[in-house]
Amino acid sequence: MNAASGNGYRIVENARLDARNTFGVPARAPLLVEVTDAAALPELFGYAMLRAPSTLILGGGSNLLLAGDAPGAVLALETRRIERLRDDGSNVILRADAGVVWHDFVLWALGHGLCGLENLALIPGTVGAAPIQNIGAYGVEVGEHIHAVEAFDRQQHATVRLAAAACAFGYRDSLFKRQPDRYLVTAVEFNLSRTFVPRLGYAGIGEELRAMGMAEAPRAAQVAEAVIRIRRRKLPDPAIVGNAGSFFKNPIVPLARAEALQSQFPALPLFAGSDTGSRKLSAAWLIDQCGFKGRRDGDAGVSAEHALVLVNHGHATGLQLLALARRIAEAVQARFGVAIEPEPRIIGATW
Repeated sequence: MNAASGNGYRIVENARLDARNTFGVPARAPLLVEVTDAAALPELFGYAMLRAPSTLILGGGSNLLLAGDAPGAVLALETRRIERLRDDGSNVILRADAGVVWHDFVLWALGHGLCGLENLALIPGTVGAAPIQNIGAYGVEVGEHIHAVEAFDRQQHATVRLAAAACAFGYRDSLFKRQPDRYLVTAVEFNLSRTFVPRLGYAGIGEELRAMGMAEAPRAAQVAEAVIRIRRRKLPDPAIVGNAGSFFKNPIVPLARAEALQSQFPALPLFAGSDTGSRKLSAAWLIDQCGFKGRRDGDAGVSAEHALVLVNHGHATGLQLLALARRIAEAVQARFGVAIEPEPRIIGATW
């Protein structure tokens, strides 16, 4: 394995990616470019090897399934600054580099008395990946608190700054997810408040706060602690069991279809959809009803604690995990007539 370095970056040939994806599946990249200064991007993208559409932008590897080796170069942003851009006493605009670990950023904000991200604690990955997937949990989506996104535009060969309204945030969706070969997120600006407005409507948070003895007027840090406790109970630690968190998105269906399904299956949970004419179904419930919770096919399996989580028990390949995911989706389609789709980006194969 050969390596070379330049001003703000390091290039490694024939690099292993096993430790750079939270599933822990074996994979390699012909070139791995580790970037420590985003100012190096114009130089780097002057090289044909990085201009190719096959270039993969890698964050924490927590929203990725490598079903094979990377077909081209892999670029990892490892910039990790956090700075305050504006502070009017009530609201603060924070700018965080793409390489900052997401959970570390949430704790940093809470530690400085800034609220809004507490429901998103302990989500794996980096700040740079957060707007791409529009990460969400416990009734909050990160897009609600994004002020702007800075990105390197590979078409314009320049850094651009997109206001939140231009990012086309949707349920686990964004402009950056729809155009993965164009934008490389380099930093994110967040609009956070010193006034805490709790979001406790999602099932489980209120109960957890009561168990903690903090149900009356909880602080933001206490809500974050409740979320952390719930997530640690329900979701396996990728450092112990390889996984990428929730593998499937909750499907959104027309209201009439949701009501017909709930009439047939009264225990089916329904949540607010993208508009008044739709409802979001619980993919975990659908998968559990098909008997996959705790299922294991060799080292590829489904968590016994949460039916949405695919796990690598040790030596599963990305293709084996993908095959299991396809069987799950086929079973849900056959029983309920509902299509479920993966959250992670799949490299080396198509869904």
